[in-house]
Amino acid sequence: MRKLMLLLLLATFLCVPSYAQQEGEYAANYATAPRFKALFYWEPGAEEAHVQFDKQAIEFFHKLSYGNGWIMDVTTSLADYPYERLSEYSIVVSLNAAPADKAQREAFEKYMENGGGWMGFHASAYNDRNTHWPWLNRFLGCGQFYCNNWPPQPALVECDQPQHEVTRTLPMQFVAPPSEFYQWQPSPRKNSDVEVLVSISPKMYPFGLKDVVKFGDFPIVWTNKSYRMIYLNMGHGDEGFIDATQQLLFVNAFRWVVSRDPKGDPFKK
Repeated sequence: MRKLMLLLLLATFLCVPSYAQQEGEYAANYATAPRFKALFYWEPGAEEAHVQFDKQAIEFFHKLSYGNGWIMDVTTSLADYPYERLSEYSIVVSLNAAPADKAQREAFEKYMENGGGWMGFHASAYNDRNTHWPWLNRFLGCGQFYCNNWPPQPALVECDQPQHEVTRTLPMQFVAPPSEFYQWQPSPRKNSDVEVLVSISPKMYPFGLKDVVKFGDFPIVWTNKSYRMIYLNMGHGDEGFIDATQQLLFVNAFRWVVSRDPKGDPFKK
């Protein structure tokens, strides 16, 4: 009996999480100065549903900048951001927007090829036969836009890599708020440099009410491991920030890209 009690106590001890700390170490790491700079890029002349998301995203991340933890700059044009200026930022967040002309594209390419960070939403990655920017497809690790559901609706999504830093605090499955979701051809999953993190569940098929997606591989969050980047297909309409799980996904993704800055992880300083 005594032996059994000891075994039960040992099992209980092993099941209790350890919160041990190093002697003399303080639990918090308070910033004494801004940790990094982030540039948010959006287009006020885009379609209304994209502008709705963009404005809400700017407000959402602005609240996360309270207390001078980091510097948040916002622009509606990259024309004034050559490579030298872009390189001041740990991350560029593209809200349904992409570099429009040759000079802007070249500056962005140089920024990313030299360790820059990028977090893109929805139409920031849209491309078709008229885009004429082959580097973008190499950067994204996928082909062109293929099809989409319509109208925007909620979707059951699945975490493909539950141990990844971006998804490890998320449930294995959750319902993403209404959006228009893009499918790509070929799928980014076919690229060995790409790590797919979240996908539309096959249980959703047929997916849509007017425009119906019947089948196919449907990643919506991924990273091309050749770059410091993450793409999230959410970004259409005014419901992108109504769900705490999706908000956590956005924060995780943002923090993950910044934490991998070649200059060092600013959250550990």
